[in-house]
Amino acid sequence: MSSPSLTLPSQERPAARRRLLEILGALAIAATYVYLVLNQPADITGGPGSASALIALTGFLAGAVLLIVAVLPTLPASTLVLIPVALVLNIVLGQFVGSTLVPFYLDAIGTVLIAVLAGPAAGAATGALSSIVWSFFNPTVLPFAAGAALIGCLAGLAARYGLFRRFYLAPVAGFATGIIAGVASAPVAAFVFGGTSGVATGAIVSAFRAMGDTLLAAITKQALISDPMDKAIVFTVVAILVYALPRRARLQFPFVRRHRVLAGNTPVEAAADAPAQGPGHGPAQGTSPDSARKG
Repeated sequence: MSSPSLTLPSQERPAARRRLLEILGALAIAATYVYLVLNQPADITGGPGSASALIALTGFLAGAVLLIVAVLPTLPASTLVLIPVALVLNIVLGQFVGSTLVPFYLDAIGTVLIAVLAGPAAGAATGALSSIVWSFFNPTVLPFAAGAALIGCLAGLAARYGLFRRFYLAPVAGFATGIIAGVASAPVAAFVFGGTSGVATGAIVSAFRAMGDTLLAAITKQALISDPMDKAIVFTVVAILVYALPRRARLQFPFVRRHRVLAGNTPVEAAADAPAQGPGHGPAQGTSPDSARKG
C-alpha cells in the first residue's frame, strides 16, 4: 500500500506564505491611506523630511516591499527588468501630462502593463513604488500611492478574469477602475491638499466650487469626470502594447499563460505551465513535448 503523497502540502506552504505577505502588504498600504485621510497632515508637502511624509513613505514602502517579496518567486526575469521601465514611464508621462491643459493623468500605463503581464500584486507594488520614487521629485504625489496601488490591483484582477481577451472590454475595465480609483483618491486630494495639483483638473474643481459645491464634492465630481476616461485610455494603450508584443514574448510571463490573459492563449498552453503532479506525470494529454518545453 503506497504512502500518501507529500507533494501537495509542500506546494501549499509557499503559496500560503505568499498569500500572507500579499495580505500584509495590502494592509500596510491601506493603513497608511487611512492615516493620511484621518490626520490630514499639512506638512506632507514639505518633502521626505517632514514627520508625516516619513510615516507615509515608510508605510507605503513597507507595503510595496511585502508585495514584491510575495510575488518575487513567481516573476520571470523579464518582469523584473520591466518594472523599472514602468516606473520611469509612469513618472515621465504623469509629470508631463499634469502640466498641460489636458484633464487626464496617463501616469498609470506602466502600472497597468505590469499588472496585465504579472498579476494584481505585482501591479499594486509597481503603482505604490511609482508614487514613492516620484515623490522625491514631486512631494504631492506620495499620498496618492494607495490609489496607484489600487489601480494596479484592479488591472491585474481584470486581466485575470479575462477582460483583456476581448479588445473592446479593456477600456470598459479601465472605465470601471477609474470610477473606483477616483472615489478612493478624492478624500486624499480634499483633506490633505485642499485640491488637485494638475492644471486642468484643478480648473474643473474650481468650476464646481464656484457652483457652490463643497471641496470634497467638487473633487469627487472632477475625479468621476477625469479618472474613468483616463483609465479607459490607459487600459486601451496597454492592450495595444501587449498585443503588439510577439506571441512568444507574451507567453514568457507565467501569469499570462496560467490565466489565459490574452486572446489565443489556449488551455494547452496554460497546462504546460502547471506544476507537475508527481513522479511519472508528463505533459498534459494532447500536448507535444516541444510545446511543453516552450511553456
